[in-house]
Formats: sequence, structure tokens, C-alpha cells
Amino acid sequence: MSEHISFRGITKRFPVKDGRSRSDFTAVEAIDLDIDRGEFVVLVGPSGCGKSTLLDLLGGLTAPSDGEIVLDGTPVTGPGLDRGIVFQQYALLPWRTALGNVEFGLEATGVPRRERTERAQEFLDLVGLTGFEQRHPHELSGGMRQRVAIARSLAYDPAVLLMDEPFAALDAQTRESLQDELLRIWERTGKTIVFITHSIDEAVYLGQRVAVLTSRPGRIKQIVRIDLGDRAGQPDLRSSPDFARYRHQIWDLLRDEVSRAQQQEKEVVGA
Repeated sequence: MSEHISFRGITKRFPVKDGRSRSDFTAVEAIDLDIDRGEFVVLVGPSGCGKSTLLDLLGGLTAPSDGEIVLDGTPVTGPGLDRGIVFQQYALLPWRTALGNVEFGLEATGVPRRERTERAQEFLDLVGLTGFEQRHPHELSGGMRQRVAIARSLAYDPAVLLMDEPFAALDAQTRESLQDELLRIWERTGKTIVFITHSIDEAVYLGQRVAVLTSRPGRIKQIVRIDLGDRAGQPDLRSSPDFARYRHQIWDLLRDEVSRAQQQEKEVVGA
């Protein structure tokens, strides 16, 4: 595998106005992280540690205060079709069918109508929604809506899939089902995936590597490499001793950071 994404000394500050005074709020600081092509990397950390900020920076939705992000040798300076983003909120167009929602991104890139429909159908099949093409979002379950959002992001063939807590709003059974589905899609497509979650179990189950962030300002505390073998071939993987060991290791790294983040929150509320 070759290096695909490189965070180089990334710091992001936001201006904050408090009455008449102005100050800077540092969300993330001095982030160095290299991600290989086709790798599945998960970011975990306490609330407010800057996980979503990092994803926004990689997506080109905001610019770093210091440092740079390099994708395939080229600095990221804005959004691009080489990156697809899936958020926790599905952001589907309610007046369009599942097929129409997946076609939407392809329209913007000028793909001819027949090819659009064929490609949208292909990716709805990939996410397990064959037969639901003509359903509108309100006619689909939460898990199905998120599948449509994933299909839409995959349809224009981005090299990188950015996922910001995409399963957080789903019930436990649907969440586990979509985790398995996402692993299957990742193995089939070979996409590079950068995934954010608050769930340690989800991080261990999905990631090849898990980057643990500190409390604000977010820095990388440690990167844990996860080696669980063939996840699909182990029906009770989440109950295995290896899974428990990784979960315990990551919680040990997070415990103090979560306490610090809670204290920071109290100080802000009490200010």
C-alpha cells in the first residue's frame, strides 16, 4: 500500500468573541497522521476533541490554521469529488426517491442520464437496497436512509470516504448490521475510509488502526493497530478475548481524556 493521506502539523483555531474581547479557540493541535491507500482508520476521542474538525479539514470544508493536508501528493485546498462524505444526519432530498438521491451527485458532474441510472442502481444493489429504488426517504427506515446516503457518496467513485458518526442515531441491531455492511463494501471497493465514532466497540470492530485523540485541543495520543483477522469469518467476534483486549486498551487511553473533557465542559458552563 502507498501513502494516500498525510496530515502534517495540522492545527485549527477558531476566533471566539466574548463581549468586547476576542480570543482563539484551538480545536486540534499539531496533528501528524499518515493513512495508506485502501486503509480503514477510525478516530476516537472525548466530546469536543476536534474529531469532526479533522474530517472537515480533510473534506476541504474548512482550512487549517497551521500545517497542511496532502492527498495523493496534492495539498487539500477545498472540497473535491475525490472525497465522499457521510454524516450522522442523512441529508437526503425528501422529494426524490432512493434512486433519485443517489443520482443527484452524478447529475452535478455531468454524467449522462442512462449512465446515471445504471450507476445509481449498481450502488443501491451494493448497499442491499435492491427493490427499494422508488421509495422516498419517509418510506425508508433510518438504516435504509443511511444506506442511501452511503450509496450516494460511493456513486461518483471518490477515492476516500469520510464518515462522521454515520451510525450513531441508529438502534443497536441496525448499527451492527450496517457495520458488517460497511466492512463488506470496503473490502469490495478498496476505498480509503476515515471514520469517526464515540463507540469504542465500533472503533475496534471496524478499524485497521484506531487513532485515539486527547481532550481539547485534540492531539493524537496513540495509534492502536487492530489485528482481528477475518472479521466476516468470526460470528461472535465482539465476544472474543482479542476484541476485549483491544477495547480495554483503548478505554485505558481514553479514560483520563474523557475526565479532562468533562472538567473543561464544567469550566465553560461555570464561566
